Amino acid sequence: MKKHLAVITLVFAFGFSACNSQKKNKLPILGRTDYVEVNGKIDTVYHTIPDYSFVDQDSTEVTPKTFENKVYVADFFFGTCPTICPVMKQQMLRIYDRFKSNPEFGIISHTIDPDHDTVAYLKDYSERIGIMDNDVWHFVTGKKEEIYDLGTAAGYMVQVGEDASAEGGYIHSGAFILVDKERRVRGFYDGTVAADVDILMNDIDRLLSEYEKK
Repeated sequence: MKKHLAVITLVFAFGFSACNSQKKNKLPILGRTDYVEVNGKIDTVYHTIPDYSFVDQDSTEVTPKTFENKVYVADFFFGTCPTICPVMKQQMLRIYDRFKSNPEFGIISHTIDPDHDTVAYLKDYSERIGIMDNDVWHFVTGKKEEIYDLGTAAGYMVQVGEDASAEGGYIHSGAFILVDKERRVRGFYDGTVAADVDILMNDIDRLLSEYEKK
């Protein structure tokens, strides 16, 4: 599989937060922004991650409520991925190790091959890479079409899907996606590049600090 970090075109209008991470202002809110009139005043409506329901490695239902009052990082992978997934998981482990004790942080990894990546497989997979605190990092599976829909412009705004020409038969973004407590996307980072993950960890701290100041 070629390395993919494809993000839906509309995101590029806002840019990657990695490019802005050294600025002192707040992290940008990414995705389409709409404006509606409410009681004669213009209100801003930001893109948010839609509702979903999946099952994790402990057979526990995972929904947006799982991440209520949490900042979290999301990605897409599949267990038999021969290329970028192992690198991504090693980089995500760095994030997990740094923030696992923070009750306001979480991780969700969506398999794009639910036929192979069953609950039992994800349990074994998570344990093999050293994840024992499953309340922090959820490896989730579900209906393929729902997983793919969540990855599109309506959800995380990244590329996921089947591709017979790709190694392993699937194509997916290598992005780590930073989501705030309001389910808004705040940044995209290359999960295969340690320097980008360093920026992401810094931005997680920045985002958590935003809530401390409220």
